[in-house]
Amino acid sequence: MSNSSIGTPEQLRDPNYTPPLYKAIPLGIQHVLAMFIANVTPAIIVAGAAGFGFGSNSPDFPELLYMIQMSMLFAGIATLFQTITLGPIGAGLPVVQGTSFAFLPVMIPLVAGKGVDGLAALYAGIFIGGIFHAILGMFIGKIRIALPPLVTGLVVTMIGLALVKVGIQYAAGGVPAIGTPEYGSALNWGAALVVIFVTLGLKFYAKGMLSVSAVLIGLIAGYIFALSTGMLTLSAIATSWDRAAAFALPMPFKYGFELSFAAIIGFCLMAFISAIETVGDVSGITKGGAGREATDKEISGATYADGLGTAIAGIFGGLPNTSFSQNVGLIAMTRIMSRHVVTIGAIFLIICGLIPKVGGVIRTIPIEVLGGGVIVMFGMVVAAGISMLSDVDWNRRNMVIFAIALSVGLGLQLEPGAVQHLPSTLKVLLTSGLLPAALIAIVLNLILPEELAAEATEEVSGGMAGHGKGTLPHND
Repeated sequence: MSNSSIGTPEQLRDPNYTPPLYKAIPLGIQHVLAMFIANVTPAIIVAGAAGFGFGSNSPDFPELLYMIQMSMLFAGIATLFQTITLGPIGAGLPVVQGTSFAFLPVMIPLVAGKGVDGLAALYAGIFIGGIFHAILGMFIGKIRIALPPLVTGLVVTMIGLALVKVGIQYAAGGVPAIGTPEYGSALNWGAALVVIFVTLGLKFYAKGMLSVSAVLIGLIAGYIFALSTGMLTLSAIATSWDRAAAFALPMPFKYGFELSFAAIIGFCLMAFISAIETVGDVSGITKGGAGREATDKEISGATYADGLGTAIAGIFGGLPNTSFSQNVGLIAMTRIMSRHVVTIGAIFLIICGLIPKVGGVIRTIPIEVLGGGVIVMFGMVVAAGISMLSDVDWNRRNMVIFAIALSVGLGLQLEPGAVQHLPSTLKVLLTSGLLPAALIAIVLNLILPEELAAEATEEVSGGMAGHGKGTLPHND
């Protein structure tokens, strides 16, 4: 489908332009396919951390199904806030919202092993964090100075590093299988590797929609592998389909509402990072699709919608939402700026979210197959963080900030017992690794002078002095 058959160059750059419906519908579904698996994956990971069973015969199956359902439903609703707008809420641009990976290092410790009992505090934190996130829309431009690429790149890298362990565990057979003979078997890794190789092949050797949907198609290939090797049976798929309802509405406060200081602080702090991510995505959309800078109104409206979408999701059992960067890339590739195309995709997501049978089918994806996709997705998060760090001027000051923040954040994540004597709230916040790293980087970036003495840096770096970006240490 060529762009000339959809509209004129001026029309394609106009967010208010509506392509013919028979062309707009597949374009909207294309946006959904690009983000679908990444959108439901956090719900599956949080459910697994809470201890919910993954089999269709598990007593926790309805809870897991509900979380997947809410991920689809509220991604669609939050996307509608962005495309249709509601007063000051929404960018009026083709911004696709979805469940955020960024909050996982905060959410996992909050629910770890607690089952349904851990969800009341989780969703209360999501709701309050969402309200705080929306308030950031009033002064989002003023806080950007506190979050340069050094800070945001470090945080995004830490998010990926905090999650890569999950991908390896899933590929080996999942957390419940740890210690069993099946854990890490050749069959388990075979399923994950099929996903990885198919994804890589399509990403680098295919074009258009095949490349954009590489992870989704890779998971389908892994699914077929699981069926062919007996890891998954048709009877299990049928059972999952039968146990899922044909239609269901969301329930407000389904898991209760419990105020937790750790949850509230964690979600509010992460709202800063998510807000800056959305600012970057909105700027990417306007630059890639229309060749212009985003306006203050668009940036603030996008932040309002981000927060409101998250707050409403928290009421009904959904997870925090943010703008999806893969869809920004899709707009840059297609050069189609129509917000109404994304509205169609949002409606498709909402329909899927109201039909639990869709979630039932998703739930039959073997954990090993999902692990292959997660390894790719979380690896890309790390790569995105490193890409952001490439914009940093690596002088001595920035090297010290990065070194201390990374050492403390990653160290606490790897050795949570180091803070075992602290109150439980502080333990949850610190052992995420992400929040202490972010806070240290933000504070040091604000208080340290622009350049540190060369001698001080060489003392702590073993003589390996830092150089500006794009340069290597000289060999004298």
